[in-house]
Amino acid sequence: MTTAPFEIIGENRLGAWVVTCDHASNRVPDCTNNGCLGLASKDMARHIAYDVGAAGLVRALADQLDSPAVLSNFSRLVIDPNRGEDDPTLLMKLYDGTLIPANRHADADEVERRLDALHRPYHDALTRVIAARPQPVILSIHSFTPQLAGRPGRPWHVGILSAEDRRLANPLLARLMAEDDLCVGDNEPYLGKLPGDAMDRHALQHDRLHVLVEVRNDLIETPSQQLNWATRLAPIFTAALADISTQELPHG
Repeated sequence: MTTAPFEIIGENRLGAWVVTCDHASNRVPDCTNNGCLGLASKDMARHIAYDVGAAGLVRALADQLDSPAVLSNFSRLVIDPNRGEDDPTLLMKLYDGTLIPANRHADADEVERRLDALHRPYHDALTRVIAARPQPVILSIHSFTPQLAGRPGRPWHVGILSAEDRRLANPLLARLMAEDDLCVGDNEPYLGKLPGDAMDRHALQHDRLHVLVEVRNDLIETPSQQLNWATRLAPIFTAALADISTQELPHG
């Protein structure tokens, strides 16, 4: 297993997409508190540490879309690559009721060290892969837990998150909502606008077509589930992209 802070798959593929996975791994690098955040293994296997099932779904989608994928290789609890560098939730000390012991006393110097070692190299890799393509379309894959502690259950199977640029989100929502057996969320279970996050940084600020897709993690826990969902979603993504008129496509 690579110890780099990111993994790139199929960099030279010719498909239209760049598939990303900001929360692919629950790995704690040795450079962070000797590879341990002080959490039990059962907590490191939960959604608080990474997006369960998302990495496998991303790999399968990238294969089916014949497109490159860029995945993080460190836990979101070490430092969150889907947060801007000045975001107060960049380094979480409490998440969904669980204290993160190794983060409790992390100071500004420690945050800067983790940014340099992990967060920035991941974004540099993503920048390079995206910039190498003439008209990249960014597909960010995440997963969400069916229920947060003390909160109501979440009914959605899939959520589409987007901010003010809805060129791809709208046709994708229309196609997903046409599926009789899916409960689809529009900016659910989260809002799609977080200044400085990965989509803001790599898509919105550059007028690139993009969408962030959330899949409920109990639906993609196993490799066979991940493959089944990739097989189902890939043609829907392709069709939604074709729905966009050429006049709406970005030029750079």
